[in-house]
This record gives sequence, C-alpha cells and structure tokens, in this order.
Amino acid sequence: MMNQELIAPTNPFTSEDTGKAPVHQHVYERLRAMILFGDLAPGQAVTIQGLTSELGVGMTPVREALRRLIAEGALTHQGNRRVSVPILTAESVEELGFMRKALEPELTRRAANRITTAQLVHLRSCDDDLNMAIEQGDVGGYLTHNYRFHAFIYDCANAAIMTATVDQLWLRFGPSLRVVCGRFGTNNLPDRHMDLLNALSAGNIEAAAEAMAQDVEQGIRQVRAALQSD
Repeated sequence: MMNQELIAPTNPFTSEDTGKAPVHQHVYERLRAMILFGDLAPGQAVTIQGLTSELGVGMTPVREALRRLIAEGALTHQGNRRVSVPILTAESVEELGFMRKALEPELTRRAANRITTAQLVHLRSCDDDLNMAIEQGDVGGYLTHNYRFHAFIYDCANAAIMTATVDQLWLRFGPSLRVVCGRFGTNNLPDRHMDLLNALSAGNIEAAAEAMAQDVEQGIRQVRAALQSD
C-alpha cells in the first residue's frame, strides 16, 4: 500500500509541492514506501528492469534511487542487477531495538513539550485510522497508519537530526513488521498508543516517554518472535 502523502524521506507530513522534484527523487520516495510498508518483503529479490517496468520510468532514475537506498542500508545488492530487502538477524534486531529505545522516547519527551491541541486532535485521528485497520485486518493500512502516528509525534519534537535517524531505523525495521502481520494477524498487534495519547493530553512528559518505550519494546518482541518461529 502506497500513499503519496506519506513517503517523504524526512517529514511525511510536509505540505510542500513535490511536483517539481527530479524524477529520481520521486522514484526514490516510491521505492522507499514500498520497502517501509512491506510491499518488498525481506529477502525478495527484484531487478532493475522489473522496477523500471513497474514504476513506468527509465533505468537511470531507478539506478540513482537504488544507490541511495543501498547506501542507507534499506536494500542490498545481489549482483546480476538484482537487489533485495535485507533479512534481519537476531543481532540486527537487538541493535535496532537499542537505538530505537534510546531515541524515540527522547523524541516523545521533546514532542510532549511542544505539542498543541490541534496536533493532539490530528494524532488521535491517526490512531483512529490505525484501530480501524486493525479491526478490518488491513495489513497495509496498519503499517501505514502506525508509521503516520509515530512520525507525526517525532515531527512535533522539532529535532531534525534525531528524527531523520529514527526514520532510517524504521526503513530497516518496517519490512519485518509486515512479516509479523503475516504471521500473527493485525488483531494480535496491541500497542501503547492510548496510554501515550492520554499522557500527552495530560502533559505528563515522562509517562508519554515511557509509553513510547514500551510500544517500541513490544514491536521488537514481535519481530524477535517472528524470527524465532523461522
């Protein structure tokens, strides 16, 4: 599932007009969304030619986008003009978990100090969309709205370096969430979003950070369980 409003690399909620962006930037953002939301599964190999046909663009912008994504660790080069999404190892899950648990609660603290009533209303709307996707068993919707929820909080933190770093961590972690959904279904994906929303509404900064830490830890546990089941 690809939503063009949600695929900007650093701020998925920008209202800037991207119509004048170079073709390779559009291709990069589309491929990035395909990785982030699990349209390209871990270990699934794709060819440059196949991507040019699917995206309806020339080979040059596809190659440029792939170079960027390989440099970011979102793809690996397989040779023979093939690339694939890396399969997470237990060790890489632990590394990603360590970094996410260090950064995302801190971004939440910063967001809690700045968030407005209007932003809280929008955040609750994001969570409503997420809950509906869970009820409907909509895996693509779950992945999209879960990302929107988290990314909006981090955008509110006004900490560009940490936010960009976390977004790259999600790019490595996101495809495995699709695997989790496939194994356990959306109904088995509880979250701490309500605790987080209540803490933000109450202005309880540390409670919000703790809810985020627990939400991140829960996702790490689910991915770890999926890996162990393999």
